[in-house]
Amino acid sequence: MEAGPDVPGLVRELTRRADPARLRDDVAFLADRPRSRIHAPEAMLRAEAHVAERLAEAGWRTERQPFDVRWRPGCTDRPGGGSLSPLRFRLHRRLIGANLLAELPDADDGPDADDGAAVLVGAHLDTVVGSPGADDNASGVAALLEVARLLGGLPRPPRVRLACFDMEELGFVGARVAARAARHGRRVSGMLCLESVGCFADEPGTQTMPAGFGALFRGAAGVVQARDRRGDFTLVVHRRSSDAAAELWRRAAGAADPRLPVVTLRDPRPDGPLGTLAGLAVPPLNHLGRSDHAAYWSAGIPAVLLTGTANFRNPRYHRPTDTPDTVDPARLTAVAVATAVTAALWRPPGHGR
Repeated sequence: MEAGPDVPGLVRELTRRADPARLRDDVAFLADRPRSRIHAPEAMLRAEAHVAERLAEAGWRTERQPFDVRWRPGCTDRPGGGSLSPLRFRLHRRLIGANLLAELPDADDGPDADDGAAVLVGAHLDTVVGSPGADDNASGVAALLEVARLLGGLPRPPRVRLACFDMEELGFVGARVAARAARHGRRVSGMLCLESVGCFADEPGTQTMPAGFGALFRGAAGVVQARDRRGDFTLVVHRRSSDAAAELWRRAAGAADPRLPVVTLRDPRPDGPLGTLAGLAVPPLNHLGRSDHAAYWSAGIPAVLLTGTANFRNPRYHRPTDTPDTVDPARLTAVAVATAVTAALWRPPGHGR
């Protein structure tokens, strides 16, 4: 019988090289001002330059991919908490933005060379109006940059790609463009989304849940209740197609230093357009698709959301007070290590076949 991957061993190796100070510095740089292609374009260009520079230092080749889309349904990027209210809906007449995509020139081809598909790690770079977005989502971008450093330093770097998405706060616009291209080009076999992953709260009662979750997801809700509703865990949202990634991430987080508690939650919907439509019948399910991974689900690509649950834990979500001092660098580093391990070892369904 073939031995499984040595998850604890790889966690230990990457933890030795990980550096919380680097993540703290990246969060501080990105989150010293709001970032928006529409409302703060100079700040977005500054953030892009920082990301590209850090990726180049880690040995990654970065490509800026502009997009120009018209009449796209989405939402406003004005502060609105975690509301899924129809009042936030917008039909965008025209949006001009850009994603940053990166890959390692010397990635290990291994058995997957024939199809060229790779696991993608993604995080969005923009913020809502008026918020510096330390947790949402400088934390995700900082973790992505550390993933780049850790994977780029391996003797045989795995086939992984990275993406910093634009206009997530307008309705996952950049991710939808990238996911559509990935589906047609068969370039992505699976996706890991880093969304608001730097905020932790150890006090009882700091974690809330959306209305109706207790009935829909009794297992996950029971775990949260058993932990006295402490907001000290990372939520891993997956579907059947990404079960293996969720399990890999849970194992890696359990071996990390500091150890990260994990709550896993399986979205019962299928990948593809049918899953998107199912959210109309059961509105609470839409909370599981509130970031860029939803674009990949809709494109039929296995995906996982990694999150600190945003407004269900963080009272500073979408506010001017979402500042770098509220992000935990040590635990954010553990998130980056677990994500790097999962990206390196996950083989989504059909991958390499």
